Amino acid sequence: MKTNLLFISALIALFTGSTAVFAQSASPILDSVFMGPGYAKEVYYSMSNGTQGTIDRKQWDIAFRTSRRSASILTNDAANNNALGITGVELYSYPKSDTSGWASFDTTGFSTWKNMVNSTTDWETGAFDQYQLGHPDYGWGKYNTATHDVVGDSLFLIKLRDGSFRKIWIIRKYSSLNKYEFRYANLDGSAENTILLDCSPYESKNFVGYSLTTNAIVDYEPVATAAWDILFTKYMYTYPDGTQYPVTGVLSNYGIKVNKFEHVAPDFTSYNVAAMDSTRSPIGWDWKYYNSNAGVYNVVDSVVYFVLDGPGNIYKLVFKEFAGSSTGKVILEKELIQPSGINDLNASPFTLAVYPNPASTEATLLINTGNASEMSIVLSDLSGRQIWVKKEETNTDGLNSLRIPVTDLMDGFYLLTVNSAHMKSSTRLIVKH
Repeated sequence: MKTNLLFISALIALFTGSTAVFAQSASPILDSVFMGPGYAKEVYYSMSNGTQGTIDRKQWDIAFRTSRRSASILTNDAANNNALGITGVELYSYPKSDTSGWASFDTTGFSTWKNMVNSTTDWETGAFDQYQLGHPDYGWGKYNTATHDVVGDSLFLIKLRDGSFRKIWIIRKYSSLNKYEFRYANLDGSAENTILLDCSPYESKNFVGYSLTTNAIVDYEPVATAAWDILFTKYMYTYPDGTQYPVTGVLSNYGIKVNKFEHVAPDFTSYNVAAMDSTRSPIGWDWKYYNSNAGVYNVVDSVVYFVLDGPGNIYKLVFKEFAGSSTGKVILEKELIQPSGINDLNASPFTLAVYPNPASTEATLLINTGNASEMSIVLSDLSGRQIWVKKEETNTDGLNSLRIPVTDLMDGFYLLTVNSAHMKSSTRLIVKH
């Protein structure tokens, strides 16, 4: 589960790293990725070694995070393919009672219940975690301070890919044992199963799946976590207004960082002029669009990505072609810009991070301004409108922290920009009350 200790560990890694310089080490390489007709397959991809594994996604319905410190549970929410008769899994929170209503589960009015999907930006917020309020509330259950387990307090309705329904109750996450206990049945109570799923054998992977149709564990990730950087797949995208839509795109593995730059020249390599993004989908899906006049997909011009992979190499990534659902083929160009371990001794260590993110009442901005003695902080919305500006003297020997109240801000995306005499950097802040 997400804890402050885990976040602080990540910040220590961020703020103690050096800023890389640009040392072009290899010629650009063209590579192809094949998701198959209707994007039926997921492709696990390594920036250094290419495709590492491909799987047919329709094998599983729900998936459990294998880390002992996580309570994230995903649904296979975008494994839909009308041409092949596959629909995505849908999940609904049961609004009529807590777990005491298991025997009397009533779906009257179900059409008004809201479909819950995995977070667009965060692997740690699966569909089952969607209504979490923050520690100790993890959406499907609450953290028990005596046992350190997460105890289920909610019931759910789940629609499977074949159109059938089940009721499901995540009973408990036994944190020390790394086991999940859950129960599911037909809506009339028949065919009930209580499962104790041991995640320990799958800890080299991010998630382990389960099929509510075949009643079986599904080890669906084809390679260990360390073997891949990005994932070509379908996933549910949630627009700022709450609209949900299945898209085909690219997700990042845990710990992988990405920079995106638009309207730049083909030889652009200045990857560190903005902070890198380590969320689930900084590459995303909107690097291509459907050209209805020509009946084909076009790749957006003048967009480049820089990917910091697991070993610490930085690759420039440019998409060249996208074939669409006929073959699911993607042609990309990658170039090793910065090998791991090469640093500029004169580079500025100017870095920043914000937590919690999303924030509901207050966020904390952590800044290392290098040798700057003064900085200005600007909070703006995505239209560029400045909400407030603050000037601060800095501690040049370490981290600087600034508390940012967000209680009065509307839910949505904001930009925090920090300026010093010699450097400017920005990071995104999400407000969610």
